Amino acid sequence: MSIPRIAVVGSYATGLTLKVKRLPRPGETVLGWGYRPEYGGKGSNQAVGCARLGAEVCFIARIGKDSFGEMALQLYRQEGIDLAFVHQTNSEPTGVGFILVEEGTGNNSIALDPGANELLSAAEVAQSKSAMKNAAVVLTQLEIPVAAAEAALACGRANGALTILNPAPVRSLPISVLQLVDVLTPNLTEAKVLTGRSPEAGTEPQQLAGDLLRLGVRTVVMTLGEGGALIVTASSCQHVPAIELDAADTTGAGDAFNAGLATALGSGESLESAVGFAVVTGGLAVTKEGVIPALPRRQEVVRFYQQRNLRAPDWLFSLSHAKRDEPSS
Repeated sequence: MSIPRIAVVGSYATGLTLKVKRLPRPGETVLGWGYRPEYGGKGSNQAVGCARLGAEVCFIARIGKDSFGEMALQLYRQEGIDLAFVHQTNSEPTGVGFILVEEGTGNNSIALDPGANELLSAAEVAQSKSAMKNAAVVLTQLEIPVAAAEAALACGRANGALTILNPAPVRSLPISVLQLVDVLTPNLTEAKVLTGRSPEAGTEPQQLAGDLLRLGVRTVVMTLGEGGALIVTASSCQHVPAIELDAADTTGAGDAFNAGLATALGSGESLESAVGFAVVTGGLAVTKEGVIPALPRRQEVVRFYQQRNLRAPDWLFSLSHAKRDEPSS
Protein backbone atom coordinates (compact mmCIF):
# COMPACT_ATOMS: atom_id res chain seq x y z
CA MET A 1 0.00 0.00 0.00
CA SER A 2 1.34 3.45 -0.90
CA ILE A 3 1.73 6.06 1.83
CA PRO A 4 -1.04 8.69 1.63
CA ARG A 5 0.07 12.19 0.65
CA ILE A 6 -1.79 14.99 2.40
CA ALA A 7 -1.49 18.74 1.81
CA VAL A 8 -2.53 20.80 4.83
CA VAL A 9 -3.17 24.50 4.29
CA GLY A 10 -3.58 26.28 7.57
CA SER A 11 -2.34 28.08 10.63
CA TYR A 12 0.39 27.88 13.20
CA ALA A 13 0.04 29.59 16.58
CA THR A 14 1.94 29.10 19.78
CA GLY A 15 -0.52 28.08 22.48
CA LEU A 16 -0.14 29.63 25.94
CA THR A 17 -2.03 27.28 28.26
CA LEU A 18 -3.22 27.74 31.83
CA LYS A 19 -5.29 25.38 33.99
CA VAL A 20 -8.18 26.72 36.10
CA LYS A 21 -10.62 25.25 38.61
CA ARG A 22 -13.45 26.47 36.39
CA LEU A 23 -13.71 28.67 33.32
CA PRO A 24 -14.26 32.34 34.30
CA ARG A 25 -17.56 34.10 33.76
CA PRO A 26 -17.62 37.44 31.89
CA GLY A 27 -15.73 40.07 33.89
CA GLU A 28 -14.38 37.52 36.39
CA THR A 29 -10.73 36.85 37.24
CA VAL A 30 -9.77 33.36 38.41
CA LEU A 31 -6.47 31.94 39.62
CA GLY A 32 -4.70 29.42 37.43
CA TRP A 33 -1.60 27.26 37.42
CA GLY A 34 0.56 25.08 35.19
CA TYR A 35 1.33 27.74 32.59
CA ARG A 36 3.09 26.31 29.53
CA PRO A 37 3.85 27.50 25.99
CA GLU A 38 2.96 24.88 23.38
CA TYR A 39 2.86 24.33 19.65
CA GLY A 40 -0.59 25.11 18.28
CA GLY A 41 -2.76 26.28 15.41
CA LYS A 42 -5.35 24.00 13.86
CA GLY A 43 -3.52 23.59 10.57
CA SER A 44 -0.25 22.78 12.29
CA ASN A 45 -1.86 20.38 14.75
CA GLN A 46 -3.65 18.52 11.97
CA ALA A 47 -0.48 18.35 9.86
CA VAL A 48 1.42 16.82 12.79
CA GLY A 49 -1.47 14.47 13.51
CA CYS A 50 -1.49 13.18 9.92
CA ALA A 51 2.30 12.72 9.93
CA ARG A 52 2.21 10.75 13.18
CA LEU A 53 -0.38 8.42 11.71
CA GLY A 54 1.93 7.66 8.80
CA ALA A 55 1.01 10.13 6.06
CA GLU A 56 3.44 12.16 3.99
CA VAL A 57 2.51 15.74 4.79
CA CYS A 58 3.23 19.06 3.14
CA PHE A 59 2.23 22.06 5.26
CA ILE A 60 1.41 25.40 3.60
CA ALA A 61 1.47 28.25 6.11
CA ARG A 62 2.83 31.62 7.22
CA ILE A 63 4.81 32.18 10.43
CA GLY A 64 6.83 35.08 11.82
CA LYS A 65 10.60 35.43 11.93
CA ASP A 66 10.69 35.16 15.70
CA SER A 67 11.35 32.60 18.44
CA PHE A 68 7.85 31.13 18.17
CA GLY A 69 8.37 30.69 14.42
CA GLU A 70 11.64 28.87 15.02
CA MET A 71 9.84 26.60 17.49
CA ALA A 72 7.40 25.68 14.73
CA LEU A 73 10.13 24.86 12.21
CA GLN A 74 11.89 22.64 14.75
CA LEU A 75 8.65 20.73 15.34
CA TYR A 76 8.09 20.12 11.62
CA ARG A 77 11.63 18.84 11.16
CA GLN A 78 11.14 16.44 14.07
CA GLU A 79 7.85 15.16 12.66
CA GLY A 80 9.13 14.80 9.08
CA ILE A 81 6.79 17.40 7.57
CA ASP A 82 7.69 19.02 4.25
CA LEU A 83 8.64 22.66 4.95
CA ALA A 84 8.92 23.86 1.34
CA PHE A 85 5.81 26.06 1.66
CA VAL A 86 6.13 27.23 5.28
CA HIS A 87 7.11 30.86 4.74
CA GLN A 88 8.42 33.27 7.37
CA THR A 89 7.67 37.00 7.41
CA ASN A 90 9.13 40.01 9.21
CA SER A 91 5.97 42.09 9.03
CA GLU A 92 3.82 40.12 11.51
CA PRO A 93 4.62 37.95 14.54
CA THR A 94 3.84 34.27 14.69
CA GLY A 95 0.25 33.64 15.74
CA VAL A 96 -0.51 33.03 19.40
CA GLY A 97 -3.45 31.44 21.23
CA PHE A 98 -4.45 31.80 24.90
CA ILE A 99 -6.02 28.61 26.28
CA LEU A 100 -7.81 28.05 29.59
CA VAL A 101 -8.38 24.40 30.52
CA GLU A 102 -10.89 23.52 33.22
CA GLU A 103 -9.67 21.00 35.77
CA GLY A 104 -11.77 17.85 36.04
CA THR A 105 -13.81 18.21 32.85
CA GLY A 106 -10.99 19.11 30.46
CA ASN A 107 -13.26 21.72 28.85
CA ASN A 108 -11.48 24.74 27.40
CA SER A 109 -11.82 28.31 26.17
CA ILE A 110 -9.48 29.71 23.51
CA ALA A 111 -8.71 33.20 22.15
CA LEU A 112 -6.44 33.55 19.12
CA ASP A 113 -4.35 36.36 17.61
CA PRO A 114 -3.68 35.11 14.05
CA GLY A 115 -0.56 37.22 13.47
CA ALA A 116 1.31 36.04 10.37
CA ASN A 117 -1.50 33.63 9.51
CA GLU A 118 -3.48 36.60 8.18
CA LEU A 119 -0.82 37.11 5.50
CA LEU A 120 -1.40 33.74 3.85
CA SER A 121 -3.00 34.75 0.55
CA ALA A 122 -4.95 32.95 -2.14
CA ALA A 123 -2.13 33.73 -4.60
CA GLU A 124 0.45 32.13 -2.30
CA VAL A 125 -1.67 29.03 -1.91
CA ALA A 126 -2.14 28.82 -5.68
CA GLN A 127 1.64 29.04 -6.12
CA SER A 128 1.92 25.97 -3.88
CA LYS A 129 -0.02 23.80 -6.32
CA SER A 130 2.94 21.44 -6.76
CA ALA A 131 2.32 20.35 -3.16
CA MET A 132 -1.23 19.37 -4.08
CA LYS A 133 -0.52 17.78 -7.44
CA ASN A 134 0.00 14.31 -5.99
CA ALA A 135 -1.98 14.78 -2.78
CA ALA A 136 -4.78 12.33 -2.03
CA VAL A 137 -6.32 14.81 0.41
CA VAL A 138 -6.22 18.60 0.82
CA LEU A 139 -7.18 19.62 4.35
CA THR A 140 -7.81 23.21 5.48
CA GLN A 141 -9.45 25.23 8.26
CA LEU A 142 -10.54 28.82 8.97
CA GLU A 143 -7.73 30.21 11.13
CA ILE A 144 -6.42 31.62 7.85
CA PRO A 145 -8.18 34.09 5.52
CA VAL A 146 -11.23 32.59 3.82
CA ALA A 147 -9.72 33.42 0.42
CA ALA A 148 -6.68 31.24 1.24
CA ALA A 149 -8.87 28.36 2.39
CA GLU A 150 -10.99 28.70 -0.75
CA ALA A 151 -7.84 28.61 -2.91
CA ALA A 152 -6.72 25.45 -1.11
CA LEU A 153 -10.06 23.75 -1.78
CA ALA A 154 -10.06 24.89 -5.41
CA CYS A 155 -6.51 23.64 -6.02
CA GLY A 156 -7.35 20.35 -4.36
CA ARG A 157 -10.49 19.88 -6.43
CA ALA A 158 -8.63 20.81 -9.65
CA ASN A 159 -5.95 18.22 -8.94
CA GLY A 160 -8.35 15.41 -8.11
CA ALA A 161 -7.73 15.41 -4.36
CA LEU A 162 -10.42 14.87 -1.74
CA THR A 163 -11.08 18.23 -0.09
CA ILE A 164 -11.79 18.48 3.64
CA LEU A 165 -12.76 21.71 5.41
CA ASN A 166 -12.74 21.90 9.19
CA PRO A 167 -14.75 25.14 9.59
CA ALA A 168 -13.10 26.44 12.75
CA PRO A 169 -13.13 29.09 14.01
CA VAL A 170 -16.51 29.31 12.36
CA ARG A 171 -17.59 32.22 10.20
CA SER A 172 -20.16 32.71 7.47
CA LEU A 173 -18.99 31.28 4.15
CA PRO A 174 -20.15 32.01 0.62
CA ILE A 175 -21.78 29.16 -1.26
CA SER A 176 -18.84 29.22 -3.69
CA VAL A 177 -16.60 27.96 -0.88
CA LEU A 178 -19.00 25.29 0.36
CA GLN A 179 -19.39 23.93 -3.16
CA LEU A 180 -15.66 23.08 -3.17
CA VAL A 181 -15.93 20.91 -0.05
CA ASP A 182 -16.05 17.13 -0.37
CA VAL A 183 -16.15 16.54 3.40
CA LEU A 184 -17.15 19.23 5.90
CA THR A 185 -16.33 18.52 9.57
CA PRO A 186 -18.24 21.02 11.76
CA ASN A 187 -19.26 20.58 15.35
CA LEU A 188 -22.86 21.36 16.26
CA THR A 189 -22.30 25.07 16.92
CA GLU A 190 -20.29 25.54 13.72
CA ALA A 191 -23.02 23.84 11.70
CA LYS A 192 -25.60 26.24 13.11
CA VAL A 193 -23.54 29.31 12.21
CA LEU A 194 -22.79 28.02 8.71
CA THR A 195 -26.52 27.63 8.07
CA GLY A 196 -27.27 31.15 9.30
CA ARG A 197 -28.63 30.15 12.70
CA SER A 198 -27.84 31.37 16.19
CA PRO A 199 -25.38 29.16 18.12
CA GLU A 200 -28.18 28.71 20.70
CA ALA A 201 -30.74 27.48 18.15
CA GLY A 202 -32.30 24.13 19.03
CA THR A 203 -31.94 22.57 15.60
CA GLU A 204 -31.39 18.83 15.17
CA PRO A 205 -27.97 17.79 13.81
CA GLN A 206 -29.47 15.88 10.88
CA GLN A 207 -31.45 18.93 9.77
CA LEU A 208 -28.35 21.11 9.97
CA ALA A 209 -26.37 18.63 7.91
CA GLY A 210 -29.15 18.47 5.33
CA ASP A 211 -29.11 22.25 4.99
CA LEU A 212 -25.32 22.18 4.48
CA LEU A 213 -25.72 19.59 1.73
CA ARG A 214 -28.26 21.83 0.02
CA LEU A 215 -25.70 24.64 0.14
CA GLY A 216 -23.29 22.54 -1.91
CA VAL A 217 -21.24 20.43 0.51
CA ARG A 218 -20.96 16.83 -0.70
CA THR A 219 -20.68 15.13 2.71
CA VAL A 220 -21.06 16.32 6.29
CA VAL A 221 -19.24 14.61 9.14
CA MET A 222 -20.50 16.39 12.25
CA THR A 223 -18.56 15.91 15.47
CA LEU A 224 -20.77 15.56 18.55
CA GLY A 225 -18.20 15.38 21.36
CA GLU A 226 -19.17 12.60 23.75
CA GLY A 227 -21.92 11.71 21.28
CA GLY A 228 -19.45 10.59 18.61
CA ALA A 229 -20.02 11.72 15.03
CA LEU A 230 -22.81 11.92 12.47
CA ILE A 231 -22.23 11.10 8.79
CA VAL A 232 -24.76 12.66 6.41
CA THR A 233 -24.73 12.33 2.63
CA ALA A 234 -27.41 12.98 0.03
CA SER A 235 -28.61 9.40 0.42
CA SER A 236 -27.80 8.33 3.98
CA CYS A 237 -27.41 9.30 7.62
CA GLN A 238 -25.35 7.28 10.07
CA HIS A 239 -24.28 7.79 13.68
CA VAL A 240 -20.83 6.63 14.81
CA PRO A 241 -20.67 6.35 18.62
CA ALA A 242 -17.81 7.75 20.68
CA ILE A 243 -15.37 5.55 22.57
CA GLU A 244 -15.35 5.66 26.37
CA LEU A 245 -12.11 7.14 27.68
CA ASP A 246 -11.22 9.32 30.67
CA ALA A 247 -10.78 12.91 29.53
CA ALA A 248 -7.82 14.94 30.76
CA ASP A 249 -7.89 17.76 28.18
CA THR A 250 -10.24 18.11 25.19
CA THR A 251 -8.22 20.89 23.51
CA GLY A 252 -6.80 18.84 20.63
CA ALA A 253 -9.62 16.36 20.11
CA GLY A 254 -11.01 18.03 16.99
CA ASP A 255 -7.59 18.27 15.38
CA ALA A 256 -6.84 14.61 16.12
CA PHE A 257 -10.23 13.68 14.67
CA ASN A 258 -9.58 15.58 11.44
CA ALA A 259 -6.08 14.14 11.15
CA GLY A 260 -7.44 10.61 11.57
CA LEU A 261 -10.20 11.23 9.05
CA ALA A 262 -7.85 12.70 6.43
CA THR A 263 -5.26 9.95 6.83
CA ALA A 264 -7.83 7.16 6.67
CA LEU A 265 -9.57 8.62 3.61
CA GLY A 266 -6.19 9.23 1.98
CA SER A 267 -5.36 5.58 2.58
CA GLY A 268 -8.46 4.45 0.69
CA GLU A 269 -10.82 3.72 3.58
CA SER A 270 -14.56 3.99 3.13
CA LEU A 271 -16.21 7.03 4.68
CA GLU A 272 -17.85 5.02 7.46
CA SER A 273 -14.61 3.25 8.39
CA ALA A 274 -12.61 6.49 8.19
CA VAL A 275 -15.00 8.24 10.57
CA GLY A 276 -14.77 5.29 12.97
CA PHE A 277 -10.99 5.61 12.87
CA ALA A 278 -11.22 9.38 13.43
CA VAL A 279 -13.40 8.82 16.49
CA VAL A 280 -10.61 6.64 17.89
CA THR A 281 -7.83 9.17 17.20
CA GLY A 282 -9.93 12.01 18.56
CA GLY A 283 -10.79 9.98 21.65
CA LEU A 284 -7.18 9.05 22.35
CA ALA A 285 -6.20 12.72 22.20
CA VAL A 286 -8.37 13.67 25.19
CA THR A 287 -6.55 11.24 27.48
CA LYS A 288 -3.42 13.41 27.66
CA GLU A 289 -2.83 17.04 28.50
CA GLY A 290 -1.70 19.42 25.80
CA VAL A 291 -2.26 19.18 22.06
CA ILE A 292 0.95 18.00 20.41
CA PRO A 293 1.78 15.55 23.23
CA ALA A 294 -1.74 14.12 22.89
CA LEU A 295 -1.86 13.62 19.11
CA PRO A 296 -1.63 9.84 18.78
CA ARG A 297 1.08 8.05 16.82
CA ARG A 298 0.34 5.08 14.60
CA GLN A 299 1.57 2.51 17.10
CA GLU A 300 -0.55 4.01 19.89
CA VAL A 301 -3.63 3.58 17.73
CA VAL A 302 -2.65 0.01 16.86
CA ARG A 303 -2.22 -0.78 20.58
CA PHE A 304 -5.65 0.68 21.33
CA TYR A 305 -7.31 -1.64 18.82
CA GLN A 306 -5.35 -4.62 20.14
CA GLN A 307 -6.11 -3.88 23.80
CA ARG A 308 -9.84 -3.73 23.06
CA ASN A 309 -9.76 -6.80 20.80
CA LEU A 310 -10.89 -4.71 17.87
CA ARG A 311 -9.73 -5.12 14.29
CA ALA A 312 -7.54 -2.24 13.19
CA PRO A 313 -7.74 -1.06 9.57
CA ASP A 314 -5.41 -3.07 7.33
CA TRP A 315 -3.75 0.05 5.94
CA LEU A 316 -2.62 1.04 9.42
CA PHE A 317 -0.18 -1.87 9.47
CA SER A 318 1.04 -1.10 5.96
CA LEU A 319 2.32 2.38 6.73
CA SER A 320 5.89 1.48 7.49
CA HIS A 321 7.53 4.83 8.23
CA ALA A 322 9.30 3.94 11.46
CA LYS A 323 10.07 7.58 12.19
CA ARG A 324 6.33 8.18 12.57
CA ASP A 325 6.02 5.62 15.34
CA GLU A 326 8.42 7.11 17.85
CA PRO A 327 9.43 10.69 18.57
CA SER A 328 12.55 11.88 16.81
CA SER A 329 15.60 12.30 18.94
